[in-house]
Amino acid sequence: MSSTEASTRLRLGDTEVARIGLGTNRLTKTPENVAHVKEAVAAGVSFIDTAYTYTGGQSEDTIGTALSPLPDGCIVGTKGGWNGAQPDVLRAEIEESLRRLRTDRIGLYYLHRPDPDVAIEESLGEIKEHQDSGKIRLVGVSNVGVEEIERARTVVPIAAVQNPHSLTERRYEDVVDYCEAEGIVFVPYFPLRGVGGRVLADVAARLGATEEQVALAWLLKRSPVMLPIPGSLSLEHVKENLAALDLELGDAELQALS
Repeated sequence: MSSTEASTRLRLGDTEVARIGLGTNRLTKTPENVAHVKEAVAAGVSFIDTAYTYTGGQSEDTIGTALSPLPDGCIVGTKGGWNGAQPDVLRAEIEESLRRLRTDRIGLYYLHRPDPDVAIEESLGEIKEHQDSGKIRLVGVSNVGVEEIERARTVVPIAAVQNPHSLTERRYEDVVDYCEAEGIVFVPYFPLRGVGGRVLADVAARLGATEEQVALAWLLKRSPVMLPIPGSLSLEHVKENLAALDLELGDAELQALS
């Protein structure tokens, strides 16, 4: 693999994926959106992020309709436990996600957020049971700090962590550093929320890129384990986002953006 390929792809479990995925928190089930998901994968997206709660289940259902059977080299990650992470709640949500995604094995399953009333070890124990039975391949955690990740790892291997992170949202820098040191994929959600301003505009103009492409390229440069998931309902925007994989930021640009 060339150095360029190495910087634009990473390993998630035993699968190599492009380092820019697709977020689907606004994806509703329409013929246009089913086609959009297929087209995004054809354009080079190989990691798609969804959740049990997104658009009342339509997001998972749309992805299942578009991508069953799942193409080789493509991973769908989903999440459960947003409205309570008791084992029986997670059990029901996992079974429903399997049905909506039209699969017998979920590629990556996250605990969507720790439940203040349930020990994270208890929630992850239920997810691990589904991994052990073959219904989940990889396990992740979301909206967590380093201590919670370490507790989770006493129960089950953690392949990915998903927290908010962007040019303007950097409160989880310690989690990014921890994930890099431990070889865990870090999936920043809302990677483009709130980005803008004179400095970003100047850098984008200098590079002949969009501000969004520069913001994504900054994330990719921040850590080799970074896998942003910008949401988009437009194939044009998906292709623009993927083009950020080939955007090189030099020291001057990085210093300006820091």
